[in-house]
Amino acid sequence: MKKGRIISFLLMLSLLANLIVLPTASANDLGKDIALRTELKAIAGKTYKFYQENTDPKTGMTFDETRFTEEGKKDATHTSPTNMAMYMMSTVSAQQLGIITRDEAVKRIQVTISTLERLDKWNGLFYNWYNTNDATLKKDWGQFISQVDNGWLSAGLIVVGQAYKELNPQTSKLVENMNYAKLYDPEMGQFYGGYDVAQGKYTDHHYGQFYTEPRVASYISIGKGDVPKEHWWKLYRTMPKEWDWQSQIPEGQNVVYDGVTVYEGHYEYNGVKFVPSWGGSMFEGLMPGIVLKEKELGKNALGLNNKRHVQLQQAFAKSKGYPAWGFSPSATPDGYSEFAATPLGTSGYKDGATVTAHASFLALDYDPFAVQKNIHVLKDFGAYGKYGFYDSVNMETGEIAKAYLALDQGMIMVSIANYLNDGVIRNYFHQDPIGKKPEDLLEKEVFSIQ
Repeated sequence: MKKGRIISFLLMLSLLANLIVLPTASANDLGKDIALRTELKAIAGKTYKFYQENTDPKTGMTFDETRFTEEGKKDATHTSPTNMAMYMMSTVSAQQLGIITRDEAVKRIQVTISTLERLDKWNGLFYNWYNTNDATLKKDWGQFISQVDNGWLSAGLIVVGQAYKELNPQTSKLVENMNYAKLYDPEMGQFYGGYDVAQGKYTDHHYGQFYTEPRVASYISIGKGDVPKEHWWKLYRTMPKEWDWQSQIPEGQNVVYDGVTVYEGHYEYNGVKFVPSWGGSMFEGLMPGIVLKEKELGKNALGLNNKRHVQLQQAFAKSKGYPAWGFSPSATPDGYSEFAATPLGTSGYKDGATVTAHASFLALDYDPFAVQKNIHVLKDFGAYGKYGFYDSVNMETGEIAKAYLALDQGMIMVSIANYLNDGVIRNYFHQDPIGKKPEDLLEKEVFSIQ
């Protein structure tokens, strides 16, 4: 046998030997992963059915909420910019997962975009509430322009414009016309929470905390050039040490980025360092990661912190003796409330023994098998219905909020698509120049939680 063939033969034997002695744990993980992927695909199918059956076919606007009561099904026939973004990104996700065809996805989204083009706006920014049947402004709820809701709509349009190039001219024009500078306070270097058009005044508060969901609009506004790069560094990682009203006095140090001094502070819970959100809820921390490449690019900052919050949400549930974890604002049997793993917030929301499914799915990229176990517990509680997971379950009473929210269903759909299809929604977002341009902001930061 020639020397080259002998080497090839020996290499083949080596590969076979490695296959034969494959560790049992790896084989088990492979089996668990296959089972998880199969289960997630089935969940996505039921979840997207919510959008198929609860979106007005004339306007392409999804109902804010659908509830099942003793009297029957009740739809909230209004919607928000965030809901419209979740519908569009969920439709892209459904197509990517093979639930619907590309033609159906484009047709559905085109209806929504045509509606968005004719909606009443303020400086290209969208009001917070519209009626789904005729796309008119829901004036009895005021005329509020929300920074965070517009940020999500911009994100959804950017994703759609990259997923379906034939829609890009429309989506790009809508995003370009959304003037975030009108909500920015250059003296503070931060955004106002929003603007009341009827009263002609900004909110009394700014969005000052970094590790909360408004950072998506911050990122996009920098990518567009509406606000300066320094805005990113003007947000508080923790509140300053001298602000002693916060739930913990942070530890950390000052670091200079792009000529701006940033206090890189952290809290600690259960022996683990982390940067807090405002309330301690999962969606504040991890929802932005459905479009931003925080895990991939923010390995020393946002990505690492996301992982810590998943870990600590589980630790908090264990400390309370709850069989499941995942604390985030969600529906209740008689309304809606803010829930959280309280110690993880600067001014923590209550936990209320209430767990919501979307919080689990947001954690898929960080601890998928823990998510798999968690969703089985929620199913055991009976929290799985016609459109997938009901919105919340009380861990002490077993009471279920038999509601489906467009926002929360969207987080579930996009999280599943990202997990099963290698970050597909994030990839679309970062393909756009608006998503690509500020990537260095994610890469260069180092949180003080190493």
